[in-house]
Amino acid sequence: MRTSISTVTFSHFFLIGGAQAFANPFIHRRGTGIGRANCLENGSCSTSSLSVLKDLTDEETAAAELMAANGALVNSGTKVLADDPEFIKSLPEKRQYRVIQLPNKLTVLLASDPTTDVEAASVHVRAGHFDDLPNRAGLAHFHEHMLFLGTEKYPKEEEYEDYLGKFGGMSNAYTDMEDTNYYFNVSPLDHEDDGEGEDGDASSVTDALSGALDRFAQFFIAPLFDQSMLERELRAVNSEYLNGRTADNWRSFQLLKHGSSHDHPFSKFGCGNYNTLTDGGDATNKEEGNEDESDVAFGGGSSPREDLIKFWTEKYHAGNLRLCVVGRGSLDDLQKVVEDTFGPVRPPPANFVANGIVDQIEAGILKVPAEGESHLRDGSTGDFIFQTEHMTYSPNVAFGPDELGLIREVIPLQESRTLKIFSAVPPLDDPVLRESRPFRVLSHLVGHEAPGSLHHLLMEEGWINSLASGTGISSSDFCLANIAITLTPKGMQERDQVLAKTWQWFAAIKDAVMNDPHGIIEQYHNELKVITDTSFKYREMGDPTDFCSAAADRLFDYEPEKILLGSAEVGDYDVEVARAFLERLTPQNSLVVITGPELGDEECEKSIVSARDGSWQTEERYGAKYRQVRVPDTLAAEWNHPTEIDPRLRLPGLNEFIPEDLSLRCDDPEHKANYDPDFDYRKEHPKLLVDTPKLRMWHKMDRTFRVPKTSIRLQLTSPNIYRSPRTITLSRIFQKVLSDDLNSYVYDASVAGCNYRVSVVPSAYRLSVSGYSEKLPHLLDVVTSRIASLIEEMKEGDEAHPFLADIFHKAKDNLVRQTKNYIFESPYETGSYNLRMLLETPVWHVNDYIGEMEGPDAEAEPLTMKECAEIAEQCLFGRSKAVSLCIGNIDEKGSKEVAGVISDHFLKKRPLIDDETPRFHTLRMPNQAESSKIFGSPPEASEVPMIVEAVAHSESEENNSVELFMQTASSYELGYEGLAIQELIGSMAYNSAFNQLRTKEQLGYIVSAFVKKSTGGGNAFCVLVQSSNTLPPALEERCLKWVEQFRQEMEEMPEERFAMEAAAVRANLLEKDIKLSEEISSVWGEILMTVSHSEHFKNPVFDRVENFADVLTLDGNNGGGDRDDSKPGSSIKTAADLKKKALEFYDRYFMSPERRAVSSRVYNRKAKDIFDRNVGKPGVISSYDDARKVKQHLSALPTAPYW
Repeated sequence: MRTSISTVTFSHFFLIGGAQAFANPFIHRRGTGIGRANCLENGSCSTSSLSVLKDLTDEETAAAELMAANGALVNSGTKVLADDPEFIKSLPEKRQYRVIQLPNKLTVLLASDPTTDVEAASVHVRAGHFDDLPNRAGLAHFHEHMLFLGTEKYPKEEEYEDYLGKFGGMSNAYTDMEDTNYYFNVSPLDHEDDGEGEDGDASSVTDALSGALDRFAQFFIAPLFDQSMLERELRAVNSEYLNGRTADNWRSFQLLKHGSSHDHPFSKFGCGNYNTLTDGGDATNKEEGNEDESDVAFGGGSSPREDLIKFWTEKYHAGNLRLCVVGRGSLDDLQKVVEDTFGPVRPPPANFVANGIVDQIEAGILKVPAEGESHLRDGSTGDFIFQTEHMTYSPNVAFGPDELGLIREVIPLQESRTLKIFSAVPPLDDPVLRESRPFRVLSHLVGHEAPGSLHHLLMEEGWINSLASGTGISSSDFCLANIAITLTPKGMQERDQVLAKTWQWFAAIKDAVMNDPHGIIEQYHNELKVITDTSFKYREMGDPTDFCSAAADRLFDYEPEKILLGSAEVGDYDVEVARAFLERLTPQNSLVVITGPELGDEECEKSIVSARDGSWQTEERYGAKYRQVRVPDTLAAEWNHPTEIDPRLRLPGLNEFIPEDLSLRCDDPEHKANYDPDFDYRKEHPKLLVDTPKLRMWHKMDRTFRVPKTSIRLQLTSPNIYRSPRTITLSRIFQKVLSDDLNSYVYDASVAGCNYRVSVVPSAYRLSVSGYSEKLPHLLDVVTSRIASLIEEMKEGDEAHPFLADIFHKAKDNLVRQTKNYIFESPYETGSYNLRMLLETPVWHVNDYIGEMEGPDAEAEPLTMKECAEIAEQCLFGRSKAVSLCIGNIDEKGSKEVAGVISDHFLKKRPLIDDETPRFHTLRMPNQAESSKIFGSPPEASEVPMIVEAVAHSESEENNSVELFMQTASSYELGYEGLAIQELIGSMAYNSAFNQLRTKEQLGYIVSAFVKKSTGGGNAFCVLVQSSNTLPPALEERCLKWVEQFRQEMEEMPEERFAMEAAAVRANLLEKDIKLSEEISSVWGEILMTVSHSEHFKNPVFDRVENFADVLTLDGNNGGGDRDDSKPGSSIKTAADLKKKALEFYDRYFMSPERRAVSSRVYNRKAKDIFDRNVGKPGVISSYDDARKVKQHLSALPTAPYW
């Protein structure tokens, strides 16, 4: 949207009931926040702060109190802005929609879906870090954190999260430049279902959604901003900031902001840290152990509370919010719940106009010409007037002449080489651009990959790895169009030529636009319009949570009836608008940013495109090292008007992959006659269509989602891929060569909605082809035929095919760079990798891969293109075991034809016998007694039998980490019941761990507790903390203390809460697939699970998840759903049984002296001396050589399936 950026948002994330996972440093699960209301003995709660309402003006307070006290009056004036028949919808769309405006001026999108398994809501606020006060950088981000920590109606900080947890829910929030987005979801459960809503009236809205909306609405009605919680959440934000200091993408984004005009809010430091949020405070000055909250010194700075309240008061009113809700209830019932819960939100000030296209047009700020009229033009020059450009923050301009026309060089932390050109253009939602959207066709051409394109030329020269065109930054008053190129080392040396060819390509496109007003560019535009129209026509319903988050945002900028359509609406080509847009793409109006580790070296200084005359500087927030100079006039002139254009550059032909036949096979007469409208075809399992020793293929024709798309999946299992570090390295190189080579063959197909992917995993090659059914057979034939011919060409050697040789060597260089960059991963990722090296067998270490590609051994026995092709041939065309799936808009006849293509291309040799199938194992970790036998004595000063230690590679890394790994057993040993209990414990544990270790003890920003799966059916429960202020041994100790604490929490937990938690986990497991791609992933995953097993277990159990969930279905329906006692693993009958079993499981695997635990520690560089002192101590593994030695003492877990 208007203020989106691709990867950098400030977010905190929590997943209640999910043991899946801890993702990455930029999207974290959020736990219970910071601080606690003071709970009295009688159960009521008091706080050390007053409600925000107490801090409002008398007029504002009176208005809010009037609305809160008079719900009937508030709700009586709701306006319907658009009802369901008015919405422009795709064909698969089944939800009903309504846009309303409450009397307080809050605009709301309601979506009714009686079949949904996930209910969700989102509030989008048109306020972000552009609105930070000058002396409180990061205030919007900090404010986002604080809203989760209690409201006047629900003062306990855990209330919101605990409520969502009962219903299998999650929540997330992010702060962007001009926006903040909050969202949640729940499973549609009624734990105390009496068929009535809270007011006693019958309602189709579930308890889960209505209760969640009530708690969510209080964020925007009466948050507390409790003084007692400020200090801890300040430290949480500071920890988040420190986590990003060693990430190149954060550094690059902040450097771009640093280089903008400091009079424009884009230049602000959006994340914030302790110092900026306390207006000069120092986090290290906090007196440890100070419990007197009234005396909190904020590190010598000042409290941000008053500014938080001011920010909320000014920005968080109904006129500046948009709400979207998806639920099972009817539109009328959803409307009533929204009126009751969000009706008391404060109305906007008089004459308020939101920073959005809809409001600005309605207020007359933006002028949209009537049909037949022209857009506004400058009276003196005749140029188009882009009304939104520089309007919001006038007279300040983010990127003006002083900030553009520059060459900037940046030294990265990781080994990466990029070249980016940012050009300042008007906002893409500007009325002049919105209808014809010229940037779409121009970006399409700039980033095209077919022969004749810039991408193809630069790849052919071996100068680049990738090229992409799009929007670098987009805000309400400016946009940066962006071309991003990743360079090879050779490309860095030849960056003068790379830039010259890039500007020549721009010139070729400009020439076509300027001099051929109704020629090829208009045809490209029309092609893209057809592709976009088709894509929208068959767009399936998306995840309700993602939909709510995006739709709430779109409410600011699209008419109600076009909310679903959004930017998919494209008008006719307008050559004059395209010309006006292209005029902005000049060197003087652009910023050239070059990133590479060798910049500043003597060889690099010889380039014409260099900032060598600039002095090296360091950006203050994230520490990026850079220098910059102005683009010389002579160079700018040559770029702007090239004296010649490389004859290899030519505009592409028209797209032959655009589908025309969009008919559905399920509507063919022979299939339509057998259709049962009352049957849920999602429950129909794929049919085994081909069953031979060489190939097993399953087929399912789609009758549910009704889109003209098909997916073909193939796995070729081979023992040759992971035979040695050399074979897996060569296989990965071949994958890269194939991808580069196929671009010129299939790029148009990907643009038209048909995609392929060839990937390599340790046990197999995987091929997937998916998209519109009409063109898929042709794409499959192109891909499979090219794989065979490519291998033959590579076998002929470098001299016969020098171009292919260049691609091969580039692929090898890229792989070694990516492999070496592993050492720069964050500490928790390094710790997880080290655990895997100990747990699994067979495994090759990262150093083994590097040794095959560089170093003395690699020089003595180098990898060659011929050898690479031979290994690929053995794996793809040698003896293998093949499984395949054809699913979607394809019948049995078409699937059998696909089976013939697969057999003809790949299955010419006899199949693998069962014992040749590659199998991977998890080793059983030792308990204390076994560890003592291995090491001679147990680890010193640790309750953990074995410790794995490492040191972060980066000198600038400030974080330590610990992952406490507590192994349970194999999936076979646990069975359905044990696995279900393990999942339940993981679901319940996350919030507790986060609340204790992150919120209360402030050990670090990254905290998680989760169930971990390993290859070969291994299972464990893990507690993970990454910290900038605590060393690994202390982190480990605190994790172990929490393990004990959580056991007590489970003991004290009522049986009814166990039943609720079980119902929530069960509901998550049984979520129905809502689009074809989800069904494909589910079905294909079940098929792949059988491949490594013997012939006795070769048939997929497509109802495995249902069997799994049945364990958590309790008598009396208090576990949710109906129980099926015919299914396996149904011995748990009641909530009491479940609690008893869960405690027994916990005691056996996590509390017993026989506990099989490993602690994976990673130290920052400052603590390396502690690591050094531990080398050689009993129970401590300090290198992979140590791990190899220990693994000789360990046995493998059984790999038999549990089903």
